[in-house]
Amino acid sequence: MAGQAKLDDFGAYAQSKLALTIWTQHFAQTYPNGPVAIAVNPGSLLASKMVKEGFGVAGNDIQIGADILTAAATGADFATASGKYFDNDSGGFAQPHQAALDKNHAADVMQVLQDITEGLRRNT
Repeated sequence: MAGQAKLDDFGAYAQSKLALTIWTQHFAQTYPNGPVAIAVNPGSLLASKMVKEGFGVAGNDIQIGADILTAAATGADFATASGKYFDNDSGGFAQPHQAALDKNHAADVMQVLQDITEGLRRNT
């Protein structure tokens, strides 16, 4: 059941990234003529506070992530890639985690996201 398992910080981070990837795919399918939505891994172990505190390493140049996000927002290669996953570690579009490709899992995640957003709307 969603929200019932206690996750460590990195487990929660990984689950949030997976949910964003699933949501991106769903958005692209729901709005095929809408804005482009692409899930992006800007790069592993970039020099962020999370990497420094979580792994105890300085990390790679954070500009790596900034550059790919700029390219994703402005580059022609991304203009028709809605719903895809870009892995900057491999330098191109790639398959996301297997769980994001599992239609039943994706449907479960989207239901949880819908439940959360409906609850938030009721409380505002």
